[in-house]
Amino acid sequence: MNEVIKCLTERRSARHYGPRQVEPDVLDQILLAGTYAPTGMGRQSPVIVAVQDPATVKQLSRMNAAVMGSDGDPFYGAPTVLVVLADKNVGTYLYDGSLVMGNLMNAAHALGVDSCWIHRAKEEFESEEGKALLKKWGIQGDLEGIGHCILGYADTPKNDPAPRKEGYVVKVL
Repeated sequence: MNEVIKCLTERRSARHYGPRQVEPDVLDQILLAGTYAPTGMGRQSPVIVAVQDPATVKQLSRMNAAVMGSDGDPFYGAPTVLVVLADKNVGTYLYDGSLVMGNLMNAAHALGVDSCWIHRAKEEFESEEGKALLKKWGIQGDLEGIGHCILGYADTPKNDPAPRKEGYVVKVL
């Protein structure tokens, strides 16, 4: 099997992380892959914010949990959070940001880093606290949160893949 296809079919989301931080050179490679995701008309509408500061990760976790009415850690203890936002004035912003998320997760897997897509970034960054964070980070524009790509090293084994559903692919030849 082709190495890329093997990577794509073996990637799984991790939901239990140990404290080991993603190394800077590995993180840079993952981020680079995110910047090469396809975007509508090549507009590059997304912005990726890499967060490894433990206090900020904790703040984002608290904000995310509040959106879903919980006080647990929706980031499962992951030490790195990549926040993907995209410019709402670009018609393809949601698709652009989603492709960035996919590239980030697949690149992480290829480099031996575990990941998971965590939702609710939209609601987080629509809040006053979220807007204040963007301002603090020097990020301007009419951006919408697309998702969080949490990164780290799983401390439990990942599940085997679920069987693919019947009719997933329809060929019209």
